[in-house]
Amino acid sequence: MTTDIIIINRNLRIQDNEALFYGSLRSNYIVIYLYDENYWNANGKSSRQLKFSNDCLKELNQDLSEVNSKINIFEGSFDDLKIWIHSNYKDFFIHMNHCTDVGYFRDGFERFKKHFQDKIKIYDDFGLQLDNFDRDTWSRNWNHIMTKEILGSPKVSHYKDKVDLINFECYESKVSCNLKNLNNIQAGGTSVANDLLESFLEHRCEGYRTKMSSPKLSEDTCSRLSPHFTYGSVSIRQVYQQLNKLFPQLKNKKDLYSFKKRLYWHCHFVQKLHTEPELEFKSMHRMCDDLRAEHDDEMIEKWITGKTGFPFLDACMKFLQTYGWINFRMRAMIMSFASYNMWQPWQKTSPLLAKFFTDYEPGIHINQVQMQSGVTGINLPRIYSVAKQSMDQDPNADWIKSLIPELCDFDSESIHTAQLGESYLPQIVNLNDSSKYARDRIWSIRKSKTFKDEAKLVYLRHGSRRKRNFKTN
Repeated sequence: MTTDIIIINRNLRIQDNEALFYGSLRSNYIVIYLYDENYWNANGKSSRQLKFSNDCLKELNQDLSEVNSKINIFEGSFDDLKIWIHSNYKDFFIHMNHCTDVGYFRDGFERFKKHFQDKIKIYDDFGLQLDNFDRDTWSRNWNHIMTKEILGSPKVSHYKDKVDLINFECYESKVSCNLKNLNNIQAGGTSVANDLLESFLEHRCEGYRTKMSSPKLSEDTCSRLSPHFTYGSVSIRQVYQQLNKLFPQLKNKKDLYSFKKRLYWHCHFVQKLHTEPELEFKSMHRMCDDLRAEHDDEMIEKWITGKTGFPFLDACMKFLQTYGWINFRMRAMIMSFASYNMWQPWQKTSPLLAKFFTDYEPGIHINQVQMQSGVTGINLPRIYSVAKQSMDQDPNADWIKSLIPELCDFDSESIHTAQLGESYLPQIVNLNDSSKYARDRIWSIRKSKTFKDEAKLVYLRHGSRRKRNFKTN
């Protein structure tokens, strides 16, 4: 009888999981999680992401026990897994969900798929168009996928042969030594995701549209589902349908409508990386790769460790380092500072920043990094003012002082403007001069016909066609 081999990567949930559901229909299946240590050391990957992933994996393993199954851990690469499958099975079929990820994963994944092309089924993910990509029909296709019926749990497994792989408990014990001092990052798992969704829809979303800009208020007001989307402890379709189901009876409809739009944008950005994987290392508008030809390791180190001499920016970095999360506007400001004021190539700064994010989703992070660096060609350059964001988002500097206690005795104006003399770190750049330099350099190339012609091609490939007035039900 054919053995169905279900390989899971980042869709770590028991329901609405196509590979798990369809792979279980013959009830003769095994579930394998591929743990590749080199992957977790790849571009932007880190131990905090691994810890969150393991939380999700642990709950999934418990859920699978209800259907007489479990997670088997394969340690190695896709190439190693290929050899293992051939050594242990003759009659088999492989089921996997698609995953848009960093180059290390993608290269191994593509070789694996090509090798097993007649004995593997890859299922869609995130509402993406995996084949026959058409940006003009993308929005319609996404809506169709989001309204499809949610899949239930897998069938009970009757697989009886021994699997020569370690179980989750053994794996967890082996890697736990690398995951210490990470108690402040978010916990993973479907039950946690469901609790977050329920509390967000019922009350936490109040003021979401405005509070999301504040690094302090957003900590509670944002959904905090982003890492759960990344590692798939809940599907975007489940959240989308739950929101639509409850929307008529919920309060704060404008806030929830704003949240719903972001579900769409999440997938829109992931699609870009899937369509053009080179974006991990190349600017969307290739002319922009020549803008920042050199880098300064010492300056980058001060930036990533929160020692720039600008209290609000440094506080944001310290918060991010501690909790593995910060709101979108602060992410944009952090990257804007690195690319415009420091004039450093995004290819150097992006992976360092990504390592801090528990919710690192390459398709979103890399595209947002490029937007905040002015290298997409289709988005207007925006240089964030650190002083303005400091005054707008933390008027009394209370949040800054909570993260940088040595500034507790200073008045808020001195902190916002970073006029602290020798009492604080020296500023690594002059904000006004560096902003002017960046603005002049960026616009000097954007004016040319060659630039504009390529920008049109970028838009055709990646620009959204979605109408703004889409329905909420």
